Amino acid sequence: MPRPLRVAIVGAGPAGIYAADALLKSEAAVEPGVSIDIFERMPAPFGLIRYGVAPDHPRIKGIITALHQVLDKPQVRLFGNVDYPGDISLDELRSFYDAVIFSTGATADRALDIPGVDLDGSYGAADFVSWYDGHPDVPRTWPLEAEKVAVLGVGNVALDVARILAKTADELLPTEIPANVHDGLKANKALEVHVFGRRGPAQAKFSPMELRELDHSPNIEVIVNPEDIDYDDGSIAERRGNKQTDMVAKTLENWAIRDIGDRPHKLFLHFFESPSEILGEDGRVVGLRTERTELDGTGNVKGTGRFTDWDVQSVYRAVGYLSDELPKLPWDVKSGTVPDEGGRVIDAGGHMQSTYVTGWIRRGPIGLIGHTKGDANETVANLLADHVEGRLGTPASPEPAAVETFLAERSVRYTTWEGWYRLDAAEKALGEPQGRARVKIVEREEMLDASGA
Repeated sequence: MPRPLRVAIVGAGPAGIYAADALLKSEAAVEPGVSIDIFERMPAPFGLIRYGVAPDHPRIKGIITALHQVLDKPQVRLFGNVDYPGDISLDELRSFYDAVIFSTGATADRALDIPGVDLDGSYGAADFVSWYDGHPDVPRTWPLEAEKVAVLGVGNVALDVARILAKTADELLPTEIPANVHDGLKANKALEVHVFGRRGPAQAKFSPMELRELDHSPNIEVIVNPEDIDYDDGSIAERRGNKQTDMVAKTLENWAIRDIGDRPHKLFLHFFESPSEILGEDGRVVGLRTERTELDGTGNVKGTGRFTDWDVQSVYRAVGYLSDELPKLPWDVKSGTVPDEGGRVIDAGGHMQSTYVTGWIRRGPIGLIGHTKGDANETVANLLADHVEGRLGTPASPEPAAVETFLAERSVRYTTWEGWYRLDAAEKALGEPQGRARVKIVEREEMLDASGA
């Protein structure tokens, strides 16, 4: 009797779980069956949703409910707190599985090449997000002494960073933020937050709902300069062809023409301002210099040679994420991705046997969470085609117990899906006395203990 197809997925974020779902819905899942093990370097699953989505976005975190249904399937096992390649290498994975899918995300900040970027008070947005989301591998404190703050970028991460900086700590208390984050935000001195984009309203990458949420806070006054509402032929075409772009532009237009209210914290959205230098004195940020830009007719912009110095004491760079390079896999330095064709890893012109990618490690950190479903479906379809054609390798030890034995012999303290339910219950119990849905556990050892690792 043929054994089930054994697949390892490295990364338990949405991309990896969507790949598992595609495998479970395939014909192979019926005959001969599939057996899926998901490896995750964090003690808890869900990747970006747990450690990349702002805590005041419970709607997005609701995606976890759908991911739960996949991980609840008996054909799927979770091995958390297992690092690739520190705890298990590619060759070792191949010895246990017919195929390996890498679905690791992006945790680092993309570089911004302007003078002053290394000054004290210049921060990468990814690091700040990790702090306020309670990532166990970052410091427990964050310096929030600046009264005027700049955020560079016009994507949803920039909005998240600006919103967290502009809200009061008590506004965020009903969320899952841990005590150290709440304490840090109580000391936040920011009264003005300035978000800068080098292009115009039609080129902003905000989601309409995320943008509108800025205005829901009773403490945040959102301000848009009427002079920043400008469109050329390329911008008008973009609005006509993209409903979301048009919705974003309309929201910004409405904010630009209204009277400025009296909410205590001001959040300015600036367009046509290209950051050219972070200004410093004695090694610390004391300002930001931008060059005014103008549209060139195509939706792109050109510099005007007019510069403005902004009085800010810290700068957050939200200009994109960058994936971590994966050892033993080919790497495209420029895009920060693993080269592939249809999800098949390509090395030296050929497909690296039994090795696949999906999600951000495949196409870069762009798009919304749900966009990784299409990636997963294509990657899994090609994996299954290779299986049917006999192109996959043959593992030496395909029996499921072999992996558990291997990790035990390596003294790897791993968590399981059952352990997640225990951690989940522990976090909910922490929140209950305060009337909160949960309080996130931050320390890795505490997570492992709560999970019964």
